[in-house]
Order: sequence, then structure tokens, then C-alpha cells
Amino acid sequence: MHQSTAPQAHGDPYVRVRGAREHNLRGVDVDIPRDALTVFTGVSGSGKSSLAFGTLYAEAQRRYFESVAPYARRLIHQIGAPKVDSVTGLPPAVSLEQRRSSPGSRSSVGTVTLLSNSLRMLYSRAGTYPPGAERLDSDSFSPNTAAGACPSCHGLGRIHRTSEELLVPEPGLSIRQGAIAAWPGAWQGKNLRDILEALGHDVDRPWRELPAKDRAWILFTEDQPVVTVHPVRDAERIQRPYQGTYMSAHRYVMRTFADSKSATLRARAEKFLTDSPCPVCEGRRLRPEALAVTFAGRSIAELAALALTDLDAVLASASLDGEAARVLAEDLRSRIGPVTELGLGYLSLDRTAPTLSAGELQRLRLATQLRSGLFGVVYVLDEPSAGLHPADTEALLGVLDRLKEAGNTVFVVEHDLDVVRHADWLVDVGPLAGEHGGQVLHSGPPQALAAVAESATARHLFAAREPAGAPRPVRGATGAVRLAGVDRHNLRGLEAEFPLGVFTAVTGVSGSGKSTLVGQVLAGEVGERLADPDFPVRRLVEVDQKPIGRTPRSNLATYTGLFDVVRKLFAAAPQARARGWKAGRFSFNVAGGRCETCQGEGFVSVELLFLPSTYAPCPTCAGARYNAETLAVRYAGLNIAEVLGLTVESAAGFFAEVPAAAHSLRALEEIGLGYLRLGQPATELSGGEAQRIKLATELQRLRRDHTLYLLDEPTTGLHPADVRVLLRQLHGLVDAGHSVVVVEHDMDVVAGADWVIDLGPGGGTAGGRVVAAGTPSQVAAAAGSRTAPYLARALGGGREGAAAGKADGKAAGKA
Repeated sequence: MHQSTAPQAHGDPYVRVRGAREHNLRGVDVDIPRDALTVFTGVSGSGKSSLAFGTLYAEAQRRYFESVAPYARRLIHQIGAPKVDSVTGLPPAVSLEQRRSSPGSRSSVGTVTLLSNSLRMLYSRAGTYPPGAERLDSDSFSPNTAAGACPSCHGLGRIHRTSEELLVPEPGLSIRQGAIAAWPGAWQGKNLRDILEALGHDVDRPWRELPAKDRAWILFTEDQPVVTVHPVRDAERIQRPYQGTYMSAHRYVMRTFADSKSATLRARAEKFLTDSPCPVCEGRRLRPEALAVTFAGRSIAELAALALTDLDAVLASASLDGEAARVLAEDLRSRIGPVTELGLGYLSLDRTAPTLSAGELQRLRLATQLRSGLFGVVYVLDEPSAGLHPADTEALLGVLDRLKEAGNTVFVVEHDLDVVRHADWLVDVGPLAGEHGGQVLHSGPPQALAAVAESATARHLFAAREPAGAPRPVRGATGAVRLAGVDRHNLRGLEAEFPLGVFTAVTGVSGSGKSTLVGQVLAGEVGERLADPDFPVRRLVEVDQKPIGRTPRSNLATYTGLFDVVRKLFAAAPQARARGWKAGRFSFNVAGGRCETCQGEGFVSVELLFLPSTYAPCPTCAGARYNAETLAVRYAGLNIAEVLGLTVESAAGFFAEVPAAAHSLRALEEIGLGYLRLGQPATELSGGEAQRIKLATELQRLRRDHTLYLLDEPTTGLHPADVRVLLRQLHGLVDAGHSVVVVEHDMDVVAGADWVIDLGPGGGTAGGRVVAAGTPSQVAAAAGSRTAPYLARALGGGREGAAAGKADGKAAGKA
């Protein structure tokens, strides 16, 4: 039963959950007050997201869908009903998750925040038009509409072109030998070659010897002649003539790039294209008549390219003629306010959404909600402090308070201790991860958590800070990578030095240029110099938070290579050897051993009349993914599906005598991932979990060559207890003679570094400079650094230092 039949007490101020069993939750009962800021805490994998998102948000969404007409319901993506006995007192919910899927390239800061709508309205109603020009409606100022888009580039701002040199990289080859590299492979490419031969072209002559007129037609014609083809194939096969339609190489590449749903095919097509600003609109994406309209002396493209803080200044100083101009400009400024308050004032309206981090996207949506005027709603947020400098976290707390004061309930899944301390109510889940978690240890005011001995959160929330100074002696550098004259994004003429053989932390407020400096500039410089035998770094390893796979067929075991070991063990079992089965029999991705009803997926899509298709466990294998014959083979008492169901921790004991498996599992355990199941699909993993799996995979193949490890915010999504586990591994790499560079906001991590490079002082155009560089204690004393006061507090300030750090941080921000 998923919906409560118990009558709700009139005016009951609590959301009451009974018998929640989603994922690892063990029949959880919990009461959470409405109209309050509630923070869900616990170590990674403890079950806090299963309670906040998997149960509470999922149930609110399910109830909403039940109120929608069946016809409309099938057009909306639904998540299944949560496993819970009852939930009472639950208002409608809005989820602000850190989505892993990126929005499309036409989506931008302006479209996400709806600021573009207001700006277009301002130009339509209050812009200065050229003499005699007719007024345009707001759609004419959008590059995403037919009325506004530049007809040459269709509103993209860039033109993709191709050339003979790109399409035919080796003109010494004949068409039969594959001169036209842009053509598809296999049968489709052979088909096009046969059609050309049928049209009378010489496919055996070197490309460069063909007449120029013929070469141009073959590559660029828009004609699509249909001819009868008599294929020449194997002698024993029956040859049947067929009607073939010709498509030029240029037309094939452009069509594939524009329309293909396959990322692989699009990426291949892109290799044969050059990308340059549109010559008609000069990259501004709009028709000339829209670009001719100005406000405050600038076109809409110029205003959209400004950082939001600069746009706000332009609107504030503009002379506003008429009521429409005044009202629209004030509306725009009131919408920009929450965005800049959340530390995103460095973004411009035309910044495309795929270039934003998950944290930036979530905070943009949060800023938009502040203006929505909703009340009586539950907001469920997924770690809103991710990617935030401590100075920006304070502004975030103000925003959460305002959502609550507007009459809403705010549920936050969070690890940042400043956010946890700020909560009205705390739900702590644990005590550990996976099967050792799933219990509510505490539900009440934060101070009362101090009495809960088994809570990992309590140990960090109420612990006295460690004594001043880094926890280990600062290591000396064995060399350095020097960067000079760096110009990329907001980095202008930057010079920086990254010491080798040490642990380096790169800090700075959001948008100061950290990820650009490390992920693009440093990675690019080191990558180019690896071929130099005198360069001390021999390997470069970038550990990012991108998913380890896009489908449920990719999982922890397949990514780490552990599954190869497991399949060989099963292939060596007596039952498998007797039947002559090889390791491939135990793969759920190929025919043979897998269940063919679900083709190894473990579930099937059920088509329902007038309702969206839903997924149910496969009726043949009941979710095991394999056929009955394969499941009959056992290793140490378990079949292959049962082994995939083991957690890393359980598997470590099970495979203790198998060195290849034990080594891999130990690396995963040591990095704090013991709670994950071996067969856990990649689609169920968070960005932080994916990053730690990649790091564990690297650790298990540790080499002696000097390696530079680059990590972008590795503590994202980690409880303070898990941060210590991760740091032990990273410092272990440095002790083994390697170099580690992390982009990081967690000041406890920065305090333990050997070297700190602080960028800033602000974000966007106000950033991009090295404000301070040195040991943590040197940077903590640097004047003008927004990071310094928070780092000083982490180095040994206790509660008094915390207060002083906040005060100094605000002062530095104003400076």
C-alpha cells in the first residue's frame, strides 16, 4: 500500500513517514516538521537521498500525477511509486537536483533563469528603433525562434563548413580504396561507391587525377539521383539489382551532424567540419533588424554578453523613458538580484547551459524559484553547497531562509557543516553505508544530535577543531610546472607555478577560473610535454565527475575490470568446464548466457494503454539477467547474479583468496565505496561516486612512473568522515612520489595541503588572477584574499575563529 488510509489529524504540522523501504532504508518511521529548514545528513550511501528524494519527493510527485488526466500523464516522465507504507502531511514538492544530464546547446543562463524573456520584452517595448523601423515583438529578439534567428546560422551563431581537404584527406587513394573518408563504413559506404560506378565515375583512379568538375560534384552536389545498381559480391551469393539513391559526402556529413541521435556518429561527422563564427550575424545569432534596436546604446547581443553584475550596473544607470522601460528594467534587476546573491554574478545571459557545472545549474534554478512566489511547497535540494566557496555558502543560507519565510518547507541533503549547523531540524541517517545504514539515528534539533554516540555526523559537528597547523609537515617540491601568459576564458596574462611531488590545492570563489586553470591549461601543458624525455612527469591522470557509463549495462564491476576476473572464475568452475563454456558465457551483454527475454537488462518495458510505459522485473529471470542454465553454475556456493548483488565489502571477504579480485576490491573499500553493489548500474551513481570509482581504478594499477593526478572538487557529495578516507588515499599517492592537484572548496582539505594557489579576488571578469600562493599558513595570512579568513579558521580557530573568519570574509568581499 503506497497511499495512507489513516486520517490525518487536522492541523498536524508534521510530515509523517511510516515504513520507508526504498533502497537500503529499513522500514524507516520519521516525523519532520513543515515550514522549517530540515537537513538530511549521513555518510555517503547511508540512505539520506533514498529518504529525501526516493521516498518523500517521489511520493509527492506520484500524488500529483494521480491528479492528472491519463492522456496528459503519459506525456510526462514518471518515477515509480516509492516503497513506503504511508506518508501523511506531505505538500506538493519541487525538486532541485544536480542533474547529470546536460541541457541542450540552445539552453543558456538566460533561458534557465527566464531572464532572457524579460530582456527581450525590454527591447521590444522600450528599445530605441532606427528611424522608420517597425516595432518588433519579443520573439524577434530570440535566436531560438524563426522570427529572430539569423537565417544563415539558424540562430546558433556559428557556421559548420566542410572542404575537399577535410572530406578527402588522402587524395592519392582511389574511391574504391576509401579516398572519401567522410563516407560511412560497411554496406552504406560500399553502396555509395557502387552507385558512383553505376553513374559512370572511375572509382579505381587516384582521387587527385579525377577532373575537378567531377570531384566537386561527387563531394558537394545537392542532387540525389536514383540509379539501378548491379552489385558485385561473393560468387556463391545471389546478386539482385536494386535502386540506389546517391548522397554527396557534404550532404551526408551535414545531415548526420544535424540529425543523428548517435553521439558517436555526430562526433565522427564533426571531424570533417570546421566551426567558425557566422559571417552574417558575426556570432550574434540574431537577424539584422533585431540587432539594430538598442537600449542604453547597446544591442541585445551586447547586453546578453555582459556578466550579470555588469548588466545590473547598466540597467541601474540607464535613463529610463516611460513607464514600460521603468517597470521592465526594475523587473530585470529584481530577477538578477537572487542570481548574484548566490555567487553567480560572473555568468552572462548568453553562457550556454552545457558549460555550467551541476552546482551552478542548481543554484540558477534556486534563484528562479525565489521569484516564483510559490508558498506551501516542499523544496527538496541536493547538496546546494556543492561547488561553493565558504563565502558564497553564507549567501546560500540567506536564500534558503527566504524560501522558508515565504511559507515553504525546505528539505536539504547536505554535507557542509555550516549548512548543517544552520538547520532548524536534522535527520541523521546511518550509522554506516549500504546494508550497515538505512536507519534514522536522530530526527530533531541539531544540538540534540550530540547525544547520539553512533552518529558519524555528530563526531564532526561537535568536535573541537584540531590544533593550529597542517596535520603533517609540509613536503618540499621536487620540481615545478610553470605557466606564463595564460589567456583562456577569464584568465588574462596569468602566471602560475605548480610544484611537483606535493599536494596542491587550488582555491577561489565560484567563477574565479580554477577549473579552467587546472582542467584546461595545466592539463593541456602537461599533456603536450609528456613526450619530452627531460620532463619529470611521465603520466597525466584526470579524474573528473562524468558518469562511468550512460546505460545500466555499465556498472562498477565492468568499469573496474573486476567483472573480467569474476567471469574467468565462473568459466573455470567444473559445471562450466564440463559444458565447454568460456568467460563470455557469463556476460549479460552478449547472447548465450544472458536471459533473452530481457536481453540481459533484468527488466522489461511494459506498454500500457493510455499510460506511459513502465519497467517491471523480467518475468523469465526475475531480474537476474541470466538464463537458468548459466545460473546453475556456482562458484563457492553463489551463482553469477548473486555475486553481482554483493556489496564491495561483502565481495572483499568472498574473494579474499583471489589476488586479482581482492586487489581491486581493496582499492574500492579504501576509498570509502564498500557499500556499493558490484552490479550497481552506472546510471544510479552520483558524480562523486563515479569520480571515486575512477580514482580506485587508477589506484589498483598504480605505477612507479611519476604521475600527476588532477581532481576537480573530489569532496563533492562526501560526508566529513568520508573526506578523511579519501584524503588518506590522495596523500598516500604523494608519499609514493606522485603529484596531486585538487580544485577544492573544503577548507579542511586545503589546510592539509602542501601548497595553495588562490585565484580571484572575485568571479568572472573580477577574477582570473593569482591572489596568493604559498603554504596554507602563508595564504591564510594573505591580504585581499576571500579564502584567507576561512583557511585561517580551518588551520586552528575553533568557534571563535569561525566567527572571526566569517567577519573577515565579508570584509574581504567588500574590499
